[in-house]
Amino acid sequence: MIKAVIVDDEPKAIQSLSWELNTFKDVLSIVETFTRPEVAIQYLNTNKVDCLFLDINMPTMDGFQFLDKLEAKDFSVIITTAYNEYALKAIKNEAIDYLLKPIDSDDLAQTIKKIKKHYNNNLAISKVEDALINFNNTQQKKKITINADGKLIFLDIDDILHIESDGNYCTIFLEKDQKIVVTKKLKEMNALLPNDSFFRIHNSFVINLNKIKEFVKTDGYVLMTSNKKIPVARQRKSDFLDKL
Repeated sequence: MIKAVIVDDEPKAIQSLSWELNTFKDVLSIVETFTRPEVAIQYLNTNKVDCLFLDINMPTMDGFQFLDKLEAKDFSVIITTAYNEYALKAIKNEAIDYLLKPIDSDDLAQTIKKIKKHYNNNLAISKVEDALINFNNTQQKKKITINADGKLIFLDIDDILHIESDGNYCTIFLEKDQKIVVTKKLKEMNALLPNDSFFRIHNSFVINLNKIKEFVKTDGYVLMTSNKKIPVARQRKSDFLDKL
């Protein structure tokens, strides 16, 4: 089932589009609607969806400013507006379609076909990538394979300093002040790493044990070689000391 989100500052416009989309409820489900773009950004940055119906003309920020604030756009974007002068800009922002209000049922049907095609393509690519990732992660003990920025990255685990969680996303901090943001939960990332050299020291952090510079017992944190201070959760302290 394709998971859709609608963002429009006009409740009536959301109601109208929701009613039209109900025709396609066998393939598409509206999981959330938002009249406040700021709240929608928070949701999209922490939840996985497949497509976004986005109004352009909103009072606090326009749709293109909205797209710029998203951490990742791994879903179909469909621009909805009462004005036709935004078509070219919509294409430049990688929108898969552009719907003029009031939305025509035939136009919407064509849009749904494009959404389904995009969804199925992403699904097929994801399966191939997962297979490749699993193969490489089992064959190469010194590397892990991650999907980020539309590409597969074969990452040397010795370069990883620590990993920090942000809901459904993680940031991998590397040597030489490099970092990579991935759409995985910390639990998933931790499962990819060897437990003899990596430890989940806190709900929000996994650290490379080989990159610890100091353990400050009195204040309950470790100092990494990058000079990053990372707290040691009380309930994990005993297991952490055992690792050391």
